[in-house]
Amino acid sequence: MLALPITIFLTAFKNDVPPENKKGDPYADGNKSLKNIPDYFNTGEGVSPQFELNPNVVSFVDNYLEKESYNLESMKKWGERYFTIYEKVFSANGLPVQLEYLSVIESGLQSDAVSRKGAVGPWQLMPDEAKRFGLQITGNYDERTSFSKSTVVAAKILKELYDDLGDWLLVIAAYNAGEGRVRRAISKAHSKNFWEIQDYLPEETRNHVKKYIAIHYFFEGSGGWTTLTAEETLEKKQMLSRMYSKLDSLVATANICTMQIVGKYNSVSVSKYLSMELDEFNKLNPGFDKRLSEGQLYNIRLPLDKMEIFEDKRQIILQQSVEAMLSGSVATNK
Repeated sequence: MLALPITIFLTAFKNDVPPENKKGDPYADGNKSLKNIPDYFNTGEGVSPQFELNPNVVSFVDNYLEKESYNLESMKKWGERYFTIYEKVFSANGLPVQLEYLSVIESGLQSDAVSRKGAVGPWQLMPDEAKRFGLQITGNYDERTSFSKSTVVAAKILKELYDDLGDWLLVIAAYNAGEGRVRRAISKAHSKNFWEIQDYLPEETRNHVKKYIAIHYFFEGSGGWTTLTAEETLEKKQMLSRMYSKLDSLVATANICTMQIVGKYNSVSVSKYLSMELDEFNKLNPGFDKRLSEGQLYNIRLPLDKMEIFEDKRQIILQQSVEAMLSGSVATNK
């Protein structure tokens, strides 16, 4: 059975060890703001988040994978070339590459798949949608059967839906049932949470979303950003943001070295020689000038690289500190 507790397992690792989840949030722009937390946590800079499944879907996933795991396992090999196309297109369009698993449900990665409603190809595009994005449909050839061309259209549709709905589970539901039907379900349920509106959606659509989650779990080994509701996503990012802040503090602390000194060192001269901001130096070394001017021992705290310089040049730094105080060019930090 699949694990139920919704927890996050932190795995510390060095920068040269690849993270467990290699596919991060495409909506990260490199800044360490809240929306960019997923990107940070998938680069090997910190920790790798684990996404447990929502309890509402665990039983379905168990049953589905029990029946389909053999076929999905073989698909990992023969479907690799198609997943490569999907990942390239989705990355170019700023979409989560895990959305590629939607095609597994839509068509089983079959280019000649045709639904009873007339949807065709690996992404099961309807004629009007295909033509809206410029695909050619003639008696001789249907571009919906092209993996590359149909994926470009699917990416545009998925992006449109996300811009409108702001929730990946609702996007997947809308891809199957239509945005209008999803919005009517939202209105009836007075909620935008998929798990609260699902009873107002067709059974096929409910299962479509759950199959996507199951296939994501199978290929990725866990849930992910596209298997969360918008509310769950925000909670997850806030949790990771807090953990990121704590981790940042731990990393900073771990990089600090301590050395006992005595003598007429001056914070201005020391920080200047070490190319440190005076405020940064004083934050690490409160009461530095006062205690040393009174002849007391002091445990100076410096980043590792700065400590190496200080140890090597401490006599020169001491001489400059004394000269600065004698000349009156610096005031001691009392």
